[in-house]
Amino acid sequence: MKARVEAVLNVGLRIPSIMLLEVLYRWDVSSFFQKIQRSSLNNNPLFQYKYIALYLHYVGYILSLVLLTLPRQHLVQLYLYVLTALLLFAGHQLSRDYVRGELDSGYEGPLYLEPLSMNRFTTALIGQVVVCTLCSCVMQTKQIWLFSAHLLPLVARLCLVPLETIVFINRFAMIFTGLEVLYFIASNLLVPYNLAKTAYRELVQVVEVYGLLALGMSLWNQLVLPVLFMCFWLVLFALQIYTYFSTRDQPPSRERLLFLFLTSIAECCSTPYSLLGLVFTVSFVALGVLTLCKFYLQGYRAFMNDNAVHRGMTEGITLLILAVQTGLIELQVIHRAFLLSIILFVVVASILQSMLEIADPIVLALGASRDKSLWKHFRAVSLCLFLLVFPAYMAYMICQFFKMDFWLLIIISSSILTSLQVLGTLLIYILFMVEEFRKAPVENMDEVIYCVNGTYRLLEFLVAVCVVAYGVSETLFGEWTVMGSTIILVHSYYNVWLRAQLGWQSFLLRRDAVHKIQNMPTASALQLQQHNDICSICFQDMKSAVITPCSHFFHAACLKKWLYVQETCPLCHGQLKNQLQLASSPVAANQNPAEVEQEQGEPQVELDTEEGTQAKNTPPMKTSAEPELGTDLLSGSSKIQPKECDTEAEKDI
Repeated sequence: MKARVEAVLNVGLRIPSIMLLEVLYRWDVSSFFQKIQRSSLNNNPLFQYKYIALYLHYVGYILSLVLLTLPRQHLVQLYLYVLTALLLFAGHQLSRDYVRGELDSGYEGPLYLEPLSMNRFTTALIGQVVVCTLCSCVMQTKQIWLFSAHLLPLVARLCLVPLETIVFINRFAMIFTGLEVLYFIASNLLVPYNLAKTAYRELVQVVEVYGLLALGMSLWNQLVLPVLFMCFWLVLFALQIYTYFSTRDQPPSRERLLFLFLTSIAECCSTPYSLLGLVFTVSFVALGVLTLCKFYLQGYRAFMNDNAVHRGMTEGITLLILAVQTGLIELQVIHRAFLLSIILFVVVASILQSMLEIADPIVLALGASRDKSLWKHFRAVSLCLFLLVFPAYMAYMICQFFKMDFWLLIIISSSILTSLQVLGTLLIYILFMVEEFRKAPVENMDEVIYCVNGTYRLLEFLVAVCVVAYGVSETLFGEWTVMGSTIILVHSYYNVWLRAQLGWQSFLLRRDAVHKIQNMPTASALQLQQHNDICSICFQDMKSAVITPCSHFFHAACLKKWLYVQETCPLCHGQLKNQLQLASSPVAANQNPAEVEQEQGEPQVELDTEEGTQAKNTPPMKTSAEPELGTDLLSGSSKIQPKECDTEAEKDI
């Protein structure tokens, strides 16, 4: 609890410093002096020189930066001093109001004879006692008389001192309190200098030992800048909403509420500080949505293996780049609200894509895991249906209400790609479930899944090519910008070139694997009966199989998927590529197996005994170096026990 309170104080006490930076950034000194010249304050010597206001402007910046970077202990102490000063000012106001009330009444007799005077005295006395007590508690001192100067007018009135003298005593109390404050400030005048000196020494040491990057990360963690700017922006947004509703008598309509929401956000991102606050707020909102998505799919297990990729920073950085590229803070409020709505569409599209990246592996794993929990399947399918329908609806609404340009085309293309990916995921999930209900493997399941993935990957590629073509045409025949050209280049590299390259590599791998499988001999029914084992890859019975050059039996589909990853035998890890080339060469076709093995460096050992002659006619037995067919490749445990030997020759071998 103490740590949480300290964390809240560390953030909450620094919000006023950013609010001060916001006010100073919005303050126009020139317009301020023009208003002063047209008012009655023009003759005031404090407002006759513009550079005085400029000095105050710079002093405000320095003060806000000091408040922002001050350590938490000193920051709490500074706020306690400010609170004490405010309490002393409240005591002065109470004393002044009491003296004015007594002067207006004109009664100088005993207090107990006049009920109104007695009520005023009691109220003022209770207020002054409360002020003195609070000041003593805040400053952590038992010398309560230091804050009791404003009690002197009350004591004088109780002693029937004339009212004119009470006015003089009240002024004396005010001067005495002011002298106390000045003495306290003078005694602590060197504290800021000592703090700055100590901070400079520590900064130099950190930079010399760890470098500037470590210093930046340390300040980032100690000041908790993301949470600080998010809280600052939420306070600013709440003040904007409160100001609007406090000046309106009638509640707004539904359409007016949407416009109010957008204009309030636009008002709260008119400076760099408020824009950073909006960026961090969007990041935390995206993080909350993605965390809720993971919790909806996996429950509390989602927090056990948290993925560091989905942190919401992608959406915040996207908003910042678009805001800087379009000059968001320099626009008028109406134009800013319109542009901000488009940028928020981009952020929503990015959030939907991140949700799909979370849901896709979970849904596919659920379809292949034989999990019979209907609630888990319902959550997975319902989220996929939402990710299928909502992006398409968002793209339709954008086409209905906005004129098409490059940025809107990026949003629409991202929404369409999200829907296509979800559709492919659902189709594969349905295939897995069909295979589960059939209780038997579906023939050519891998080919079907590859066709489904290849189809929507091709559609993704075509959509990316259309976006790049539209962007290039708009750049050549429309308005050219550096940021727009950079985005087109990045989009062309990552979404067009890399996708085409990965797709072609995948196609080549599958073609090579199919070619290798076709070059392997197919096991006959007699060979399968003599082998009498399961496929060591999928652990299923073999009704058909292919034979590798190292005489191992596998399902053709299982071995093909294995060859996508590596070109070795799953059991003996021999190189299948070299053996297939050797087996398919014309010279190897005319050689007997013994000569082929001798060329590969494995000499034959002839047995002259009778047992050796019998061993030649006996099928080869597996050695310890060659795992038993059906062995689990991960754990090494055997699924099928070897058959017992029938002859004495087999036992000897």
